[in-house]
Amino acid sequence: MAAFDAETAHHLTLRLLKRGNGPKPRIKNPRLATDVAGLHFSNPLGLAAGFDKNAEAPDAMLDLGFGFVEVGAVTPRPQSGNEKPRVFRLRADAAVINRYGFNNDGLDVIAGRLRARPKTGVVGVNLGANKDSDDRTQDYVTGVTALAGLVDFFTVNISSPNTPGLRALQDKAALTDLMERVLTARGDKAPETPVFLKIAPDLTDEDKADIADVAKALALDGLIISNTTIKRPATLRSGGTDEPGGLSGKPLFARSTALLREFYAALRDDVPLVGVGGVSSARDAYEKILAGAALVQLYTALIYEGPSLPFRILQDLPGFLDADGFETIAEAVGAGHA
Repeated sequence: MAAFDAETAHHLTLRLLKRGNGPKPRIKNPRLATDVAGLHFSNPLGLAAGFDKNAEAPDAMLDLGFGFVEVGAVTPRPQSGNEKPRVFRLRADAAVINRYGFNNDGLDVIAGRLRARPKTGVVGVNLGANKDSDDRTQDYVTGVTALAGLVDFFTVNISSPNTPGLRALQDKAALTDLMERVLTARGDKAPETPVFLKIAPDLTDEDKADIADVAKALALDGLIISNTTIKRPATLRSGGTDEPGGLSGKPLFARSTALLREFYAALRDDVPLVGVGGVSSARDAYEKILAGAALVQLYTALIYEGPSLPFRILQDLPGFLDADGFETIAEAVGAGHA
């Protein structure tokens, strides 16, 4: 894939996996199974949104060993996203900068694909808003209404840095209005389907307190911590780090895990947390779990570690449980705070 630009390589990889050319490990360890937000997961490792934007291969990704897959982000109307090139590998840092801008095929096409798939495995959808929308909050409501009954969970994504103004929805008043309307739509169309909120890593202390308050007050089913960062750590060694967009991969691990710890300390058992950002090994996944993540997601590491990565993580996780005297993954959640 090295001969191709990053976006072309991604599409070719997705096409190969869709055809069944990826590994199909069979790790079914009951110690890794867990129940979160009313859903049963065969293991806590998930594929983050952004890899399978258009729900073309969720079942192929489950076959890699993931305990759940999040497709999207999906917007009501199709959109092409930002101009190319818009994805940049930072090889020396095992990182990526992207400014895709919610490019996707739109709700109608993606709903059709989800409707046609077998209802096996946990598959959720990441919901976004159209760049030129007059009412972005309504876009999320539209997504819930259109995909009700077709997915196992909804994620409200207001944290992408690549749609101008989107992160303003993290303001307390705007966020409360958004989530109240989304939860009302969920109650009408899919009352048993969990709703998660995906937040940015670039938050002020006031932002963090406001989000925690809203999550608690509205009894959200979970927070996903976190999306890509617009910050550029001084430790980056690759060229091209001045490209605009969101940074993901290893350099995000420390920042996103610190934020995860803060939210776990604030919310404890009130709102489950999903840890994402920089996970590339079983040790990384386990650190997220100790910091408070009931579930863990990855994406960027697949680019550098290959499709066998989920198998390797799941194979190694029980060893970390053994070392700390835990029988199950659930027992380890948040244990790092003790």
